[in-house]
Amino acid sequence: MDNKKARILLCEDDEFIRKSYAARLKAEGYEPILAINGEEASQKIVSEKPDLVLLDIMMPVKDGFTVLKEAKENGEIKDIPIVVFSNLGQETDIQEAMSLGAVDYLTKSNLTMKEMIAKIEEHLSQ
Repeated sequence: MDNKKARILLCEDDEFIRKSYAARLKAEGYEPILAINGEEASQKIVSEKPDLVLLDIMMPVKDGFTVLKEAKENGEIKDIPIVVFSNLGQETDIQEAMSLGAVDYLTKSNLTMKEMIAKIEEHLSQ
């Protein structure tokens, strides 16, 4: 797949972070799809079938762990790679996300935009 045409679902409730990352994804040649809460994220994973999901954990309506669990239990979308992208950096949170089927866990505060793009490219090429 041509990674630069990939559709990335960005699930993030913080408007500043969402707009910043969406702009960078677009600048890198990706097609960003946005979700502002967990319920919208769940719906868009099913309806849009993105190539990759960047999923925040702490979101309104439904948290990211629930979104991740539901996505991985749905045979139609279970193979879409989901990268957790959160400020929660506790080992227990990382272990829970990975056990639920996330392909990676990125801590926002420890990550530059360049590193995030590299991680996206890494997971899209697998």
